[in-house]
Amino acid sequence: MSLFRLYARVIALLGKERRLGWTLAIANLLLATAQFAEPVLFGRIVDVMSGNLATGALVPEARSPWPLLAAWVGFGLFTIFCSAAVALHADRLAHRQRQTVLTGYFEHILQLPLTYHTGTHSGRLIKVMLQGTDALWRVWLGFFREHFAALLSLLVLLPLSLFINWRLALLLFALCGVFTVLTTLVVRKTYGMQNEVEAQYSDLSARASDALGNVALVQSYVRIDAEVQGLRFVADKLLAAQMPVLSWWALVTVITRASTTITVLAIFALGIVLNQQGLTSVGEIVMFVSFATLLIQRLEQVVSFVNSLLMEAPRLQEFINVLDAVPAVHDRPDAIDPGRLSGLVEFRDVSFSYDGKRPAVEDLSFTALPGQTIALVGATGAGKSTAIALLHRAFDPQSGVVKIDGMDIRGLTLSGLRRNIGVVFQEALLFDRSIADNLRVGKPDASDAELRLAAERAQALDFIERSDLGFDTSAGERGRMLSGGERQRLSIARALLKDPPILILDEATSALDAVTEAKVNLALDEVMKGRTTFVIAHRLSTIRHATCILVFEHGKVIESGTFDELVAQGGHFAELARAQFMVQEDARATVATPAHDTTVGL
Repeated sequence: MSLFRLYARVIALLGKERRLGWTLAIANLLLATAQFAEPVLFGRIVDVMSGNLATGALVPEARSPWPLLAAWVGFGLFTIFCSAAVALHADRLAHRQRQTVLTGYFEHILQLPLTYHTGTHSGRLIKVMLQGTDALWRVWLGFFREHFAALLSLLVLLPLSLFINWRLALLLFALCGVFTVLTTLVVRKTYGMQNEVEAQYSDLSARASDALGNVALVQSYVRIDAEVQGLRFVADKLLAAQMPVLSWWALVTVITRASTTITVLAIFALGIVLNQQGLTSVGEIVMFVSFATLLIQRLEQVVSFVNSLLMEAPRLQEFINVLDAVPAVHDRPDAIDPGRLSGLVEFRDVSFSYDGKRPAVEDLSFTALPGQTIALVGATGAGKSTAIALLHRAFDPQSGVVKIDGMDIRGLTLSGLRRNIGVVFQEALLFDRSIADNLRVGKPDASDAELRLAAERAQALDFIERSDLGFDTSAGERGRMLSGGERQRLSIARALLKDPPILILDEATSALDAVTEAKVNLALDEVMKGRTTFVIAHRLSTIRHATCILVFEHGKVIESGTFDELVAQGGHFAELARAQFMVQEDARATVATPAHDTTVGL
C-alpha cells in the first residue's frame, strides 16, 4: 500500500469524528491564511517608515504605520486563539478515536476464526493493537495540530509570493522543488527498509511473549541465558535495520537546512539587485525574507510529518491488514436467533478440506437425537475435531449441510448458535480472574447460589471452599494457580451454568491422573444429563456407554454403532479396544450383537 493510500485509510478511520475533523481542517485553512498577514504587514510597515511604497501592494497605502500595526495585532490574536482551539479539539479527537478504534480492533480479532489465531502469535496481535492505535493517535494529532496547517501554508504562500514579486518567488519555488525531490528519493529508498524494521519489532515481541508464556520450561531447562541471548540477537538485527533509515533522514535534514540558508542569502542578493533597478522595495525584500523563514519552518514540519509517517507506516500497515482480515464465517443478512434449541443434530453428506486437496472430512452423515451421546474415535488427524468444529461453525462445509432442529446452522446467527453449545476443552481455559468470574463466563448473571450449586455438581466445591477467599480466589494466568483437575472441574461447572442443549467434550479427561479422572467423570456424568453430547475420545473407557460411536479414518466414518456392537464386528474399533485392554482376545465370541438402533446412525 502506498503512503498516500495508507494515509487516506488513517483519515478514514476517524469514523464518526470526521465532522469534527472537517471543522478542524477549515480552522487550519484560516490559520494558514492568517499567519501570512505577519510578513506582509511587516514589509508594508518597513515601506511606510522608509517612504518607499511598492506598486500593486496587497495592503492599501498608509501614511502611518499604526493602523498596520493594529491589524498585525488583530491577526496575531486570531492566530493565538484559533491555534489554541485547534490544539484542544485535536487532542480530544485523537484520544477519543484511539480508544474507539482500539476496542473495535479487539472486537474484530476476537471474531476471527480459530485458524487465524492458530497461525498468528497472540503477542504479535497485542503488539499490533497497541502500537497501531498509538501510531494512529500520533498521526491524527500531528495532522490536525501542525501538519495540515503546514501543507496548507505552502499552498497559500507560494501563489501569494508570485503575486507580490515573481522574481523573488522563483527562489522559494526552487527551495520547494529541492525539498520535494529529496523527500521523494528518501521515501522510496527507506520505505521497504522501515517495513523490515517493523518485522523485527514483531519478532522481538513474539519471542519475548513466547518465553514469558513458557517461563516454567525456561527455568526448568536452564534456558534463561539462552532466551536472553536470543532476544538480544533479535534486538541487534532490529538496530542494524533501523540505523540506515535514520541516517537517510538525518541527511535530508542537513540538506534541507542548507537549502533554506542558501535561499535566504539568494533572496537578499537578488533583492539588492532588483532594488537598485527599482523593481522591488526594501519592504518586499524584508517580506520575502520573512516568507523564507516561515517556509523553512513549514518545510521542517513537512519533513517531520513525512518522516513520522514513514516510521509509522509499517505499524499502520500491520494494523490495517489485521482489520481487513475477513472472518471466514459470518452471519448472513437474513440470519435468525433461534432461541433455545432442543438438540437434534444432523450431518448430511458433509465434506470439508483445509487446503482444497485432501479432505479433512468427507461425505459425513449421521443423526443425533436430543439427549443422546455421540462418541468420535480415531487417530490424530482422522477428522474428529474438524467434524465438531463444523458443528459450532468454526468453518462452513464446502458441501453438504449441518442442521440443528431441522435448521441449516448457516441460517442462524453465530451468537444464537453458540449460546446453545457448551464446550469442555482438553485444556481447561481460564482467565486470570477470580473463580467466580471464570464461572460466570457460562452465565454472566448467575447468582452466588447458582455458582455454588454448579461447583457442587462439578465436584469443585470442596477445593474452592478450602481457599480463604473461596469464589474470589484468583485462578492465575491460564489458571496456573490451580491443579489440572481443579481447572477441568471449573470448566465443567462453567458448562453447567451455561446449561446448553448441546455439549462437546474434547478429550476432557485425557491429561488427568486416575483419582482426579474419577472425580471429573462424576462431574461429566452430571453435566451430560439431558443433553445431546459429542465426545472426542482416545480413552475408550470414557465412551463405554455412548449411544453411538463413530470411528473415523482419513476423514471418513468407517464404523458406527454401540460399544458392544463394534467390538462384536471385530474391526478397527475392536483392535483399539483390545489395545487398551477393554476386551479380551476372544471378546467377539462372547459378546452378543444387539439390534441396531434406528434412531442414530449413518
